[in-house]
Amino acid sequence: MNDKLKLKGRMGSFVRWPLYLSIMLIVLNVLVYFADIKAGLVMSAGLLLYIGIASALFRRTKPQILNELVAFANQYDLLEKRILDELALPYAIMDMEGKLIWTNKIFSEITGKDQFYKKNISTIFPDITADKLPSQNGKEITEISTEFEERIYRVSMQRVSLRDVIDQTEMLEGDSENVSLIAMYFYDETELKEYIQKNEDNKLVVALAYLDNYEEALESVEDVRRSLLIALIDRKITKYFSNFDGLVRKLEKDKYFLIMRQSSLEALKEQRFHILDEVKTVNIGNEMAVTLSIGIGLNGGTYLQNYEYSRIAIEMALGRGGDQVVIKNGNSITYFGGKAQQVEKTTRVKARVKAQALKEFMSTKDRVVVMGHKITDVDALGAAIGIYRAGKTLGKPVHIVVNDPSASIRPLMAGYMNNPDYEPSMFIDGDQARDLVDNNTAVVVVDTNKPSYTECQDLLYMTKTIVVLDHHRRGNEVIQNAVLSYVEPYASSTCEMVAEILQYFSDDLRLRNIEADCIYAGILIDTNNFITRAGVRTFEAAAFLRRSGADMTRVRKMLRDNIDSYKARAEAVRTADIYRSYFAIARCPSEGLESPTVVGAQAANELLNIAGVKASFVLTSYNHEVYISARAIDEINVQVMMEKMGGGGHINIAGAQVKASEDEVEDMLKAIIDELYQEGELK
Repeated sequence: MNDKLKLKGRMGSFVRWPLYLSIMLIVLNVLVYFADIKAGLVMSAGLLLYIGIASALFRRTKPQILNELVAFANQYDLLEKRILDELALPYAIMDMEGKLIWTNKIFSEITGKDQFYKKNISTIFPDITADKLPSQNGKEITEISTEFEERIYRVSMQRVSLRDVIDQTEMLEGDSENVSLIAMYFYDETELKEYIQKNEDNKLVVALAYLDNYEEALESVEDVRRSLLIALIDRKITKYFSNFDGLVRKLEKDKYFLIMRQSSLEALKEQRFHILDEVKTVNIGNEMAVTLSIGIGLNGGTYLQNYEYSRIAIEMALGRGGDQVVIKNGNSITYFGGKAQQVEKTTRVKARVKAQALKEFMSTKDRVVVMGHKITDVDALGAAIGIYRAGKTLGKPVHIVVNDPSASIRPLMAGYMNNPDYEPSMFIDGDQARDLVDNNTAVVVVDTNKPSYTECQDLLYMTKTIVVLDHHRRGNEVIQNAVLSYVEPYASSTCEMVAEILQYFSDDLRLRNIEADCIYAGILIDTNNFITRAGVRTFEAAAFLRRSGADMTRVRKMLRDNIDSYKARAEAVRTADIYRSYFAIARCPSEGLESPTVVGAQAANELLNIAGVKASFVLTSYNHEVYISARAIDEINVQVMMEKMGGGGHINIAGAQVKASEDEVEDMLKAIIDELYQEGELK
């Protein structure tokens, strides 16, 4: 074998150097002959002896050097294998399908499998599935985390190409470009994960807790017992959070500041913040149960940032109706509770303050542009008409943005078209609005507080004077930088809020009959003829509109349905399916209808009249989306359910828009209902 092997490179040159020197000595010997022949003969004899000895040594030592090099390479290879086999790091080799080929000793000790265990890696580590392995044409290195016998490992898998090995060996052949193996390393990160988790658990969480209806609850109890009621509530809140190693300090008569560890927060989340229900049990003769709202902030860059998160969270909790917990964890927001209806405020002080603020903002601008949500409904139009009259009272040009009037609002809009009392530019579309809006324009958004739901979202970025008037509960998405935000979830409709504002806006304001009809119609629709969410202030607003000239007969005529809409609504009710005994799920046909979403909402209201139904959901396909109209009476919070599908609304009136098929949306809806049952939210 050694006869076939040759030394090359630096090693070959080093071994041949004695022979190369012989050439130099021969040249030197010739020069000596020119100087002295006898000396040249002596040198020639010595040169021959040198060449003979050098050649003999070269022939003799070459095989020995080759043998020693081969032996060294073999020993080095064995040493390398031994080091790899006894490596303290678990190591394995498998094929591209995940079948094990070889493992080192520590891997075998950890898994309890032989070093030549030939089954798939997923039989030992179920988390390491085929889709997580490095692919032939994909990533060369992938990493996952897995648990095995109470230890946590970070698994690094690297694809190793066998192209060079196959090209250089005569024992294997194949498509060298596609032949690969996977080398897999296991890094034990159990202690590291434990320390990281301990660090996370010990992070401080900041919270603010507010009593929602402090003043109203105190008014419902005798004077001498009020201090006892306050003391009982304070004790219950302090004791509850103290059990979770939390610190509670009272800031004001109805406000508390809380600090706790993140591990305590996780325990509270598991209990789903039972304190919300415990506070309601405090009763010493008070007619009204006290409700609590909590805003929690965590994982901010600083403690100050956590406090800011908690402040934003408590504002959202109050804006959503109270009686709930809102957790702001960085950019993510989680909700708990929110089962109780928000108590209607008996005072109108807030409405008066907001009316004066609105008047000041509108007075300083050249024009006013009003817009509601996409597919403007009667409530949005009625509220816009009210703002229109307020702006005209101040002598300002006012425009209402309506892109595509639906069949439900066309009868109302018809009274303003070709009417000499109203400008032709009263109603404009989004493109016309973009040309009008600048920094000297006040943009008033009604009946929505989500920027993506507005008729023309671009307007929100074209002016700094934005006013929001809405009765829907706040969600994760809200209109930012509004100079005036009046969001009251207890209100039955935005028209009710606008009617109150108009009463305090100006002594010179006079509603015309046609305008009073529109605002009255908005209240009528959103309360389902004063059946749903109608409070004392709702009827007071209706009374104001009646005094201003609203006529119930005219409104009823304008809101009548055509025969196709009536049939579609009846078909939705006829084909409704009852899921889990209490949930009515129906599909409303949309073909041939001008406003199928309105018909779907009407069908959802109808389904609540069926005995035993706690909540109804009507799916309507429209504009390549499925619109969900969700309704409930008092036991189910459909707002939370719709938020899981990207929508929102009120506790008992909500909706969502989903880009999927009706079958997929129905499956999603049923999965949410099942999830709420599993979490104990539904019984």
